[in-house]
Amino acid sequence: MFANYAYLVPIVVLLLLLFAAVRILPEYKRGVVFFLGRFQAVKGPGLLLLIPGVQKMQVVDLRTVTLDVPEQDVISQDNVTVRVNAVLYFRVVDPEKAIIQVENFGVATSQLAQTTLRSVLGKHDLDEMLSERDRLNDDIQEILDAQTESWGIKVANVEIKHVDLDESMIRAIARQAEAERERRAKVIHAEGELQASHKLVEAADVMSSNPAALQLRYLQTLSDMSNKNASTIVFPLPMDIMEAFKGHLNKAGGASSQGQPPNGAAASGTSSGRASTGDETSGNEA
Repeated sequence: MFANYAYLVPIVVLLLLLFAAVRILPEYKRGVVFFLGRFQAVKGPGLLLLIPGVQKMQVVDLRTVTLDVPEQDVISQDNVTVRVNAVLYFRVVDPEKAIIQVENFGVATSQLAQTTLRSVLGKHDLDEMLSERDRLNDDIQEILDAQTESWGIKVANVEIKHVDLDESMIRAIARQAEAERERRAKVIHAEGELQASHKLVEAADVMSSNPAALQLRYLQTLSDMSNKNASTIVFPLPMDIMEAFKGHLNKAGGASSQGQPPNGAAASGTSSGRASTGDETSGNEA
């Protein structure tokens, strides 16, 4: 009975070997083939035939991998402790190096990204971490790309996601920002006063060249004051009348000074009068 099915055994073995030898790789994967433990070639994509037991293949994905870098405790250059996490985008460009040069390129890239993130951010101040994030991303990307090049990996991009601070540091930053806003407000106010003073000087020069302009400005000021609901009564007084009164007072003061004798002459006359009176008194006594 078994003799009748003996011819089926080689067929089944051949089918099993053929099934084990046939491999199909998609477009985004490559196979690193080893022949008796030695590197032979990088094959794929499509249909591949391998000799079972003699050839061995490891598959490498060429698509971009998104790697989440866990939170890292970083001490900045100004001794501020922050917690930073990031995201890393990389892909395999050389499957041969990615398999031969490093045991697990994914884990190795993750560990390298963590250490590089701490070392790079530790060289910068907290203000630089918050304001110059793009430059820090570029620095980390360049360092990782240079170190993973020997592994056949290309680091496409690095992005810092969160920079977490404690509550006391957040309050300190808020006070600093408020003080900065007040400083800017004072500077803007001072600049406005400086510009206004320059304009006032120019306006004074224009009005001094034409007295009628000053009179018109005076009337405009009175008109503005009359539009307000105020109990103040303003009597307009032309400046020419004030000049006339001033000139009359100057003339009156000059005339009075001319009619009055000098103080020295009056004093000498009084002294001489007193001396003559004294002489007369002495004569009478004699």
